[in-house]
Amino acid sequence: MAAPDDSSHYFTEFTLAEIVDMENLYKELGDQSLHKDFCQTVASTFSCSVNRNGKSTVTWKQIQSWFQEKLKQQSQPKFKTLPSPPLQIHDLSNPSCYAANATFVQTRKGKASDLADLAFEAKSARDYAWYDVSSFLTYRVLRTGELEVRVRFSGFDNRHDEWVNVKTSVRERSIPLEPSECGRVNIGDLLLCFQERDDQALYCDGHVVNIKRGIHDHRRCNCVFLVRYDLDNTEEPLGLEKICRRPDE
Repeated sequence: MAAPDDSSHYFTEFTLAEIVDMENLYKELGDQSLHKDFCQTVASTFSCSVNRNGKSTVTWKQIQSWFQEKLKQQSQPKFKTLPSPPLQIHDLSNPSCYAANATFVQTRKGKASDLADLAFEAKSARDYAWYDVSSFLTYRVLRTGELEVRVRFSGFDNRHDEWVNVKTSVRERSIPLEPSECGRVNIGDLLLCFQERDDQALYCDGHVVNIKRGIHDHRRCNCVFLVRYDLDNTEEPLGLEKICRRPDE
């Protein structure tokens, strides 16, 4: 992936809660959602929301562009339309929550708007590495019933947006470890590892095959974790600063 620039303009970085709201509005209004006055009202509502603190404001043209893209997708026969009840999205990180009808089973208490506080990472099909998700732009359901979302990766512009499979390539963000937390890592654990090669450096999955515990304090960890990368089965010893644990189930 190349370095980001400021040319991103087609999609604003909608939060997942905003996408849920727009999906429900589109189900109710259809192509009437393209009207300028309506898009202005939606843009104003989103821009004033507490969930948009620290994010750029939304313009009515960005709202209209999203509805136009949605209308275009609905006219494409290769994708199924979703069931008529309002969309509910609760947990993109847990594959077991993915149901056959491409809706999500609730695993957390709370409203869809609470998802603004969750952080996710997604696996790119370009290099099979994991990147932080800046925003979920839209979604589609394939003929197979599998759900895909279009993601914008943090630090990259819209030229690097990708469709990714929710079940296999989206999950809650991995967590860096503090020196005092190395005891939480055990043999067999799945980790997100910083893999450095001559030509690239990526965050990719690996499993712990051995641990050499070292003497340390709360400020520095000298433990060495031997990991086997899932992608190519190569093994490498890593320090704590190069691994992230998966969130507790």
